[in-house]
Amino acid sequence: MKAFKILFVILFLVGCKSTKNISSTSEPNKKLSSKQIIKEHFKQEAKFKTLQSRVKVEYIQGNKSQAHTISLRIEKDKTIWISSFLNVIRVKITPEKVGYYNKLDNTYFEGDFSLISDLLGIEINFNKAQNLLLGEALFDLNNEMYDADIHESSYLLQPKTQSALLEIFFLLSPKHFKMDSQQLSQPLKRRMLQIDYENYQKVEKQILPQHIKIIALENEEETIINMVFKSIHLNRDLRFPFRIPSGFEEIVIR
Repeated sequence: MKAFKILFVILFLVGCKSTKNISSTSEPNKKLSSKQIIKEHFKQEAKFKTLQSRVKVEYIQGNKSQAHTISLRIEKDKTIWISSFLNVIRVKITPEKVGYYNKLDNTYFEGDFSLISDLLGIEINFNKAQNLLLGEALFDLNNEMYDADIHESSYLLQPKTQSALLEIFFLLSPKHFKMDSQQLSQPLKRRMLQIDYENYQKVEKQILPQHIKIIALENEEETIINMVFKSIHLNRDLRFPFRIPSGFEEIVIR
């Protein structure tokens, strides 16, 4: 069960020759309004049919750490598919459901996002998971009115009226208007989720994350997850195989 929770924290909270590193060095323009910043962010939305990448995932909690390399495939707006070494663990996420199985303990899970949302304490859906991986806002920026400011070298967007249950902060790069950081805080529950985009890379004219750092804090327990994207390829013909082996035991989350 602990491994199952860790897996979904990794998912929701992450070069080839055509890849170039991108650093955010431009200075913010103090005259830009929140509407202008949001408009520029939407202009940078990733446009591709499929994405394939190897992702090195490092998990750190206290003095313990683990590192694994996974295979990630995305069919834009339709499927997120993850497979570990030798296909021991496989995950398939669609807008309708989440599927997962683990050959190490012969278990599987199939269900909607409500269970995962309850687990994390934050509403999760397919779009949020996809946007996290692509450096785009978890929440639709058209659904709120935002105040704009400058924090250090980033544009800062926050709702004009912050909820007491969930505080939201978006920091955007002045160079390419993708996310520098996304921060969600639940003060009453002493929970915080921070998603930092340490580096970006340019792949076939698309600006995509290269290194995502996720910090999840609950009470005094901190979990850090680093995701480094390597060998990204776009618009290849990909398959997304997923079939739960017979005899596996279903995981039930209560």
